[in-house]
Amino acid sequence: MNRRDFIVNSSLLASAGLVARAQSSAAAGSVTTSAAKAPATAPAPTVTEFRPLRRGVGLFTARGGTIGWLVNKDALVAVDTQFADTAAMFLAGLPGRDGRMFDAVINTHHHADHTGGNAVLKPSAKTIVAHANVPKLQFAAAEKANTLSKQVYADTTFPEVWRRALGDEIVTAQHHGVAHTSGDAIVFFEKANVVHLGDLMFNRMYPFIDRGAGASFRGWIKVLEEAAKTYPADAIYVFGHGNPKFGVTGKRGDLLVLRDYISGLLAHVEKQIAAGEPKEKIVALANLAGFPDFHLPLPNRLGMNLGAAFDELTRK
Repeated sequence: MNRRDFIVNSSLLASAGLVARAQSSAAAGSVTTSAAKAPATAPAPTVTEFRPLRRGVGLFTARGGTIGWLVNKDALVAVDTQFADTAAMFLAGLPGRDGRMFDAVINTHHHADHTGGNAVLKPSAKTIVAHANVPKLQFAAAEKANTLSKQVYADTTFPEVWRRALGDEIVTAQHHGVAHTSGDAIVFFEKANVVHLGDLMFNRMYPFIDRGAGASFRGWIKVLEEAAKTYPADAIYVFGHGNPKFGVTGKRGDLLVLRDYISGLLAHVEKQIAAGEPKEKIVALANLAGFPDFHLPLPNRLGMNLGAAFDELTRK
């Protein structure tokens, strides 16, 4: 496995933590005495990368959702914070930081692999920024996971748009509507022409949709189409997660590939519902025809996608 594949796979496995823990628990129940005595294997070290993109803007990958960053002479910005351990790696290694405070840390949404490092960055940040729905969604998720004591929430929120001149860059965070959650924001570094989409983009892989947080596949289609019209064709697009073959950066057209997948997913499920197929049969599909690049063995979220589509289409 090459370096890039390892980085992205590490991110995907982090996003599948619940699946991994369930598998570990199941395996623990069937361990033999001899296996239990075998020496434990040390976990593989986390591989990190700081990748400059354009005009002081770059990305950081380790474990969890991709972190974006801006470093210029007069300002520092971080977009998302991954987990506590990888946020510490980011903080320690960010090129050009030189101990300076972050002018802003922006959360693209509330999920733990994007906000889990907030506590680490908070002492070095003047403010944490997010859409107005993010703090309450983060609180609800943490309450359910029993991690309330580990949470640090945005102290600056916005309903639609937050925009600031920071050094020689202009940074905009904008909510385009309900999609992956009800609190997603797209961050645009205007002069660098770099767009960070957070988990509005899973590049060529079955996405995670958080219906409990107000998400909507129909809304996601609209948001991707609006984003493709709003942001420049020649921008560098940064994605929350990506298939190892395709990575976590791309072009505007990649947004429409995900749009087409979601549209195809809804059309397939709608057809199955019309044919009278039960939900349990619909969600058993292993691969969705026409989208071979999206399939990954772990985690294979297609069943979750199909179930979410069924629930959305049959909701009264």
